[in-house]
Amino acid sequence: MAMVKLLVHLPIPLKAKLDRLRAQGTTASGFIRHLLERHFDSIPAGKKGR
Repeated sequence: MAMVKLLVHLPIPLKAKLDRLRAQGTTASGFIRHLLERHFDSIPAGKKGR
């Protein structure tokens, strides 16, 4: 699967939480990818997009 880069602006407190995850071995990219996949997998077929 081809990957693309995404630039996301975050408030400092949220970035600090991601930094704590990083200290435990989870990358920000991996965490965000997991959340997005879980979100889109939970949407019923035909309901994706606008």
